[in-house]
Amino acid sequence: MRKIYYDVATSLDGYIAGPDDDISAFPMEGDHVEAYGQRLAGYDTVIMGRKTYEFGFRFGLKPGQRAYPHMRHLIFSRTLQLPQDCDVEIIREDWPQVVRDLKNTQGGSIYLCGGGQFAGLLLANGLIDCLRLKMAPVILSAGVALFAGAADAIRLQPKSVALCKSGVTYLEFDLE
Repeated sequence: MRKIYYDVATSLDGYIAGPDDDISAFPMEGDHVEAYGQRLAGYDTVIMGRKTYEFGFRFGLKPGQRAYPHMRHLIFSRTLQLPQDCDVEIIREDWPQVVRDLKNTQGGSIYLCGGGQFAGLLLANGLIDCLRLKMAPVILSAGVALFAGAADAIRLQPKSVALCKSGVTYLEFDLE
């Protein structure tokens, strides 16, 4: 069975972006960025919500284009409209079941790129296998929650902790 990794930057208080999707408080350079790039090479599929996909437009991603060229892209949205000849797949219905089915296909690791609402849905349905958190030394106090709408307590099994020279703390947990 394939595993889903939520590999994401977060503030100390659990936000993946500040108000208005502002990520400027997160360190954008340093050894944690290189390590993240190496992990990206190990994923063959990326799943994300519409807001996360559209967030890439701010950085030059074109509608329908893959954000990570070597990965299959599944965008979970009921409203996203893209060109017919696009390089990504839009999943409109039965999101938890589609993810369950995806986990049971042949292939490598699956990268959950976000965002907080979609991650909260997957967490509530027991579909995330591992958290890979790049905890930035910043408190945002508001914004996009790491897991929006997740109400139940979830037990984690610590796997590794590393302090990066950039000041970011890398934390990895398996979900029980």
